Amino acid sequence: MANAVKQKSSPVSASDKAAALALTPVSRETEARLDRYIALLLEWQAKTNLVAPSTLPNLWTRHISDSLQLLSIVPSAKRWADLGSGGGFPGVVLACALAEIPGAHIHLVERNTKKAAFLRETLRVTGAHGTVHLADIGDSVDRIAGPIDCVTARALAPLHQLIGFAEPLVGKGAKALFLKGQDVEAELTEATKYWSIKPRLHSSRTGGHGWIVELDRIERHNPSAKIDGDRA
Repeated sequence: MANAVKQKSSPVSASDKAAALALTPVSRETEARLDRYIALLLEWQAKTNLVAPSTLPNLWTRHISDSLQLLSIVPSAKRWADLGSGGGFPGVVLACALAEIPGAHIHLVERNTKKAAFLRETLRVTGAHGTVHLADIGDSVDRIAGPIDCVTARALAPLHQLIGFAEPLVGKGAKALFLKGQDVEAELTEATKYWSIKPRLHSSRTGGHGWIVELDRIERHNPSAKIDGDRA
């Protein structure tokens, strides 16, 4: 009798993928790119911690849809800067979704060498358009060439610090979109101690207690003051 070959089952749930694509529909071409991205992520996850292992069964809703929903807020944005890209959320997901849009380009800023290497490989494998910047965030945002339509970050730092990182780009006309959790109100309260902002809050499509903080203008209350974890 021939020996049956056992294939290792994927930790990613097919039903979760279906639920995610119902929440944030994409083209078949984008879905194929995202499939290649996820396959690569699972391969690298074994040696580099890119996402919390507990989130893998819900990777599509927890990470992919959570990233894709940003496009509905700024559907015309083509040039993005993703700060602290890590495992590629939301930057690589956005790059996959915008791969066929002329002029679209994603700047992925990451300080960890292994994660930066992973990000470069995802762009190669998916054919998405982007540039990986291996640098501290404060050392790179001023040097991103060309106009930026939108700057984003996810699970990177408290809001008042993110605002400091993004301020140079927002000052040049970019919109900021920060993915935050259930403590968003407390983070906004802390941020207003340092910054004059008029945030718009968007409830996450993926449920739970997630929020997207949208900012069009950022001004520091005291330009000479420093903030804990500031770029300076």
